[in-house]
Amino acid sequence: MHNDGKVVPINKAQAMPSPLARLPVVLMQVRDKAAQQLQQGLQELFDNADDTLFEMADKARNNLDHHIFFEAMRDLRLKRKNFERVFMEQLFAAFANLGLAGQGERQLVPVVSYDAVPGTSRDELEKAVALEAMLGRVRHRDGLALGQLTARLSAVLVKGLDERENPLGPALLCEFFLRAGRSLGVEIRVKLIMLKLFEKYVLSDADQLYGEANQLLVATGVLPELKAAPSRRPGGRAAREDLRKDSVPATDAPLDANGQQAFGALQELLKAVRGSVAPTLEASAELQPIATRDLLRLLSHLQQYVPTPDTEDDVDLRNQLGQLLTRVSVKSGKSRVVEVADEDVINLMAMLFEFIRKDRNLPGALRALIARLQIPLLKVAVLDKSFFSRPSHPVRRLLNEVGCAAAKWSPREDYQRDSLYLHIEQVVQRLLNEFVEDPAIFSLLLAQFSEFIADEQRRSELVEQHTRDAEQVRVLNDASRERVAQVLNQRLLGKALPPAVVQFIQQAWSQVMLLASLKHGEQSVQWQSALRTLDELIWSVGLQSDTEAGRHLLERLPGLLKALRDGLTSAAFDPFSTREFFVRLQVLHVQPLTGVEVLSVVREPFTFGTELPDTAQDLPGDDPDLISALQMRIGDWIEFQQGPDVVLRCKLTAIVAPANRYIFINHSGLKVLEKNLGQLAQAFKRGALRRLDDGLLFDRALASVLGNLRQLNRGKPSQPQG
Repeated sequence: MHNDGKVVPINKAQAMPSPLARLPVVLMQVRDKAAQQLQQGLQELFDNADDTLFEMADKARNNLDHHIFFEAMRDLRLKRKNFERVFMEQLFAAFANLGLAGQGERQLVPVVSYDAVPGTSRDELEKAVALEAMLGRVRHRDGLALGQLTARLSAVLVKGLDERENPLGPALLCEFFLRAGRSLGVEIRVKLIMLKLFEKYVLSDADQLYGEANQLLVATGVLPELKAAPSRRPGGRAAREDLRKDSVPATDAPLDANGQQAFGALQELLKAVRGSVAPTLEASAELQPIATRDLLRLLSHLQQYVPTPDTEDDVDLRNQLGQLLTRVSVKSGKSRVVEVADEDVINLMAMLFEFIRKDRNLPGALRALIARLQIPLLKVAVLDKSFFSRPSHPVRRLLNEVGCAAAKWSPREDYQRDSLYLHIEQVVQRLLNEFVEDPAIFSLLLAQFSEFIADEQRRSELVEQHTRDAEQVRVLNDASRERVAQVLNQRLLGKALPPAVVQFIQQAWSQVMLLASLKHGEQSVQWQSALRTLDELIWSVGLQSDTEAGRHLLERLPGLLKALRDGLTSAAFDPFSTREFFVRLQVLHVQPLTGVEVLSVVREPFTFGTELPDTAQDLPGDDPDLISALQMRIGDWIEFQQGPDVVLRCKLTAIVAPANRYIFINHSGLKVLEKNLGQLAQAFKRGALRRLDDGLLFDRALASVLGNLRQLNRGKPSQPQG
């Protein structure tokens, strides 16, 4: 498990002369207490990793995934002790560096940035995103306690200490974990599982870690005036189950009363785009900022005139606000401008919705519908800056719920009558009509929409299960067909036989054998009987009457004919449809073969139907489109262009062996697409297929905007990402 963030390497503690002796006693106490708790968390992590990976292996839908998870279990068992040892060595080395800092040359510690570097692989991007999210959750939950601990460590060391240099900060703890896991030979899915377990069993107790460290420092008189951070939950580790819920607790709060601490960091980046909301007047000697309440009134005015989704004009909200400010300025005789903080919110929301309007993960019809929410969401952000820092904010959750449902929707010709479209349209219209300043309506609409989606999901899961069951039956059927065809070809190909007999075997007796295989299996009496009858029929028509076996043929004919008729009856064949064959068979058996029936050599292999060949083997192993197809996983959502005007959004629900057919369903659980590996690779190659991003809409938009702002602040042109 490698870390590919930007890392300033930690100095090798082994090469330093007794660094721990220089560490103040109280920091050694903090270190030892933290090490004890972290060790306990790591032990709990590994105790549960085995069960987690076993469960993943049990749910695996193919042998490859099954093997991957079992190999990961084995690897973890063998390397667990070394993993824990390396983690603790990293922790102690980081504390040692604190003791050395400021004495001569400054000792460097890891400074981790988990921003995805352009050009990195999809695996590394997934890991970077997961790490960013983990760090964000810890800072959001325990930022106050972490900040106090960093301040106290700085006071003890008599030097300024950055949070990233705090050995107990989430960035360094993740760095220690990544370094300790470098020896693990596991693939990205297992790495992400391990990171999730690290968050679950180690980082989830960060409040206890920071709380106890702060108590030790306060007890020795280090910054006792700092007000202790409130406990997140009673009972520490005993209350872990409450924290393991996937959803963020409704009680999470911004880092301060206004969410200003998190928003302040965004404002540093937003300086580069200020000045885009301004009245179109000559420079005035007197500038007068417009109050936030007045700004909200202007936005409410614009909210009444939000264009319909079918409007092709690209509405620029900042330009509209500038025009309104011009009218207000003319009336008042003063140049009315927006407060800096409010302008930053306006610019940020404008950039977020610019992303949404171009987001290819959303179907065009719903993308236009969701884009109409810009003004209501802007008003919320103006009123409540914690909107940007709280993942559980009802407004963000509503946008994410709507975006998630929209990404799975395939528009049809009468899409405006579709239930999902109607529900999203209702949400948008109610907000435009009813939302003024009370955000309670968002919680109400979120509850209603979530209930609708839950009902749809339950119905979809039932249909999806039925689809998977039907595909499994079809797989068994196809496997039996392949086996019967193989048996017939082994016995017929290259042999000279009467055409009438070959036709009977391929058209009629193949069905008898197929039924025996499907109903009873190849170890059954019925299958063995059908096989013996087949062999005896082929033997009987290839005999010459003057041979010893030929002279005894008539003795065995009654049994053969009875077996043939019984087999046909078991397969529900109409006896009249096979009468002609039995007449010709009688002639073959009674009269010499020569001159009666022309024999022909069977050269064409028998098949039950036309199976589209898989062209995957024709592509080189390093073909990027083949690799993209091989990387597809159960649950992935894709967009598939079937024709000029036909686009499918569907989910991979099963990969069925042995033909490796990929089965896709729509959001209702119905099968809509089936492809083999070669067809998927070719679809990637011609641009007809692309994977959809399953990330949350708001989070994806914010990540894209922040990336653009960072580029802009580095002097590079900012290009909206969609």
